[in-house]
Amino acid sequence: MMRLKKLPAGTLLLAGLAVFAYYRYSRLSEEQKNNLRVKLKERRERFYSRYVPRGIKNLFIEKENMFYDDNFGEHSDYSF
Repeated sequence: MMRLKKLPAGTLLLAGLAVFAYYRYSRLSEEQKNNLRVKLKERRERFYSRYVPRGIKNLFIEKENMFYDDNFGEHSDYSF
């Protein structure tokens, strides 16, 4: 018979908190959900601006510019 490994108590606590958070979120009205999303977005932006080092921010900006580079523009060497 297969034996289950013991799970740490923290894992069960974290799973319980996740279920409780999902339950509370599912009971909110649409307006409350939108307000919660706006607040979370503001907190995320504030956290990002305060705690993420400038070098890392610049790294992401450079990567975004690399992906949006127009390789198939008028002056490209690619022809069909």
